[in-house]
Amino acid sequence: MAAQTKVAVIYYSATGITYQMAQAVCEAAGDAGADVRLRKVRELAPDEAIRSNSGWQAHRLETQDVPEAMVDDLAWADVVILGAPTRYGMVAAQLKQFIDTTGPLWAQGALANKVYSAFTSTATSHGGQETTLTSLFNVFYHWGGVVVTPGYTDTSQFIAGNPYGPSHTSNNGEIAPDAVALGACALTARRAVQMGAALKAGLAG
Repeated sequence: MAAQTKVAVIYYSATGITYQMAQAVCEAAGDAGADVRLRKVRELAPDEAIRSNSGWQAHRLETQDVPEAMVDDLAWADVVILGAPTRYGMVAAQLKQFIDTTGPLWAQGALANKVYSAFTSTATSHGGQETTLTSLFNVFYHWGGVVVTPGYTDTSQFIAGNPYGPSHTSNNGEIAPDAVALGACALTARRAVQMGAALKAGLAG
């Protein structure tokens, strides 16, 4: 019997939007038969900034039991799916800081030959969703990974409209991910697990 595909879903979320997307990714990956780890990256913002935003403070308390991501989670995984909100068309600093700690694993080649995907959210429409996703893909290329996207592989993607990955416009955290965004998360997770299992089997063979 083939070993389960191991999936690490690593995210940053301030007010909970990308956290909800991460949960949808985890659920779909688990339903697809994967062994899933959900991990958040370390918060870098000062406490006074977090306390000044009730949604931010509430979300920090809500997810206080979610383990923090470690580079060992990347080494463990066959599939890595990263998520973060956009900041000025780029990935949030909290996730970028975590990525910047992966140098030793990268130098060992331990991040190569894995499947990678990503998801994001923005405050406004056209707020940098595609540039954020493709900036994460640039990281995956450096790691030697195989990038899997939802593309237009399901009719729902013609409604979601983003072939690069799941994305959502939250109106500054006021609008939770809808069925379309969560469906894109699930589709991406299923494709990543499927491709991860195929790649793992091919490398083993």
